[in-house]
Amino acid sequence: MKRSRKFLAVLLALGMCLSLGFGAMAESEGGQVLRYGTDTWPAGFDPHTISAIAATRVFGQVYESLIAFNPDMTYKGILAESWETPDDVTYIFHLRQGVKFHNGREMTADDVVYSFQRILGQTEAGDIGALGSSASYYGGIASIEATDTYTVKFVLSAPNAAFMSNLTSSYGSVVCREVVEANDGSLSAIDTMCGTGPFKYSESVVDNHITLVKNEEYWEEGAPVLDGITYYLLADESARLAALRTGDIDLCSLSAMNLADVEGDENIQVISYLSNNYTYLGFNLSNEKLQDKRVRQAMSMAVDRQMIIDYVYNGEAAVSTFVAPNMGHWVWDAVNESPLYQYDVEAARALMEEAGYSESNRLSLSMAAGLLDSIRDTAVVLQQQLKEIYIDVEISNLESGEYVDIWGKMDTPEAGFDSMCGQNGSGTDPNRAVSFFFSTTGNANVWGYSNERVDELCQLAVSTTDEAQREAYYLEAQQIIIDESPNLFFASPMEYLFANAALKGYEPYAANASDFNAAYFER
Repeated sequence: MKRSRKFLAVLLALGMCLSLGFGAMAESEGGQVLRYGTDTWPAGFDPHTISAIAATRVFGQVYESLIAFNPDMTYKGILAESWETPDDVTYIFHLRQGVKFHNGREMTADDVVYSFQRILGQTEAGDIGALGSSASYYGGIASIEATDTYTVKFVLSAPNAAFMSNLTSSYGSVVCREVVEANDGSLSAIDTMCGTGPFKYSESVVDNHITLVKNEEYWEEGAPVLDGITYYLLADESARLAALRTGDIDLCSLSAMNLADVEGDENIQVISYLSNNYTYLGFNLSNEKLQDKRVRQAMSMAVDRQMIIDYVYNGEAAVSTFVAPNMGHWVWDAVNESPLYQYDVEAARALMEEAGYSESNRLSLSMAAGLLDSIRDTAVVLQQQLKEIYIDVEISNLESGEYVDIWGKMDTPEAGFDSMCGQNGSGTDPNRAVSFFFSTTGNANVWGYSNERVDELCQLAVSTTDEAQREAYYLEAQQIIIDESPNLFFASPMEYLFANAALKGYEPYAANASDFNAAYFER
């Protein structure tokens, strides 16, 4: 079925390319404009409220944070040139001088202060309240002040071992105050994007393309090399591959199933890295049928994770919890020893029978599946495997906007679904992987999951800078969450970027797959 779908999509690809206006792109051929085939239209463009990858890959070129991660997970300065931490709750950042917003005004410490005040809902003008997920990242800030034009001082209410890591997030982007205020506090519209980044907004056609052009006044000498980036919406993988082959796009993300199709093609290069993402099945715990832990545990044991890896990812993935293997020592090493991670249909059936289910009393569940082909394929595998333990699953494949809307309601009957199959990111610190998704007050805990000990462990872990102690706290929390199974976790996939062989200087890594500052074409 997978191959048939791919074949049909290839037949349609030429027509799709014409409808997207690729014919008009011939004038850019041979130039320094990167044409990116993207799978999803961004759900919004406000860096303080949106974290979906389809959006961040675009506005991540426009906005910048104080710091970022190097490939080796050390910190590097972006808008901050240097920093110091005189004690456990004080962070002082010295900004680069002469950095300009895309409207031509110099960025100063006041803009950093304003940006974080906006996140926390503390601005005087254009106040739209604390901004959800981003506010949870920075809610421990007791005060922030500009001590001079280029120096910013953060004081936390308590030690927060994840604070520096959180600052690397797009949630910590520095925005332009006058643009926010001119738009009644909102940055959701695409034409409000105004940051300090290497590229700036030019024009767009909804559900078709977004064009960014080079920021000629960018602070980093010699960067960017590219004259611009245009993102073209090509939702189907086969359409993206066909457009890459015909030279209508230069770069796109594809699954491992496409590797064999480009083998030996000297015009296409494959760039890969191990992601920090993981696939999951989340449960609506407001549903009485799913409040019995035995049912969730049975489902975990009925899932053959290696089959998912082999079928969906062509073997190019690793078994994962919600703390992806790429996070190293933060990963619970005993995960493969957990009975809930062992494929055992007989034990799973026994748990279901204890919970009152049998062949004559089967459990019916509805499942929402996300836009990615890999997620939809995962949902089909789950549907087949759960049949073996008296569970019948009805799958609904959702478009991006509908999926995001339902995700936000998954702890309520209004969601309309019993479960959701999707992909999340572990981030770069276990505070995100654990607390953000599974503490009672975590802003991405949309399941209604709550455990007092997990909450306590998350608080203890974020309040100490002792790495060994932090690890012990997070490992215990992981064990509890695996046992209670508010989500099931399956695989952390390799990420593959398929590119024109002429693209050079682009080296993505887990913490930043969209750094094009050094990218160029060697035609």
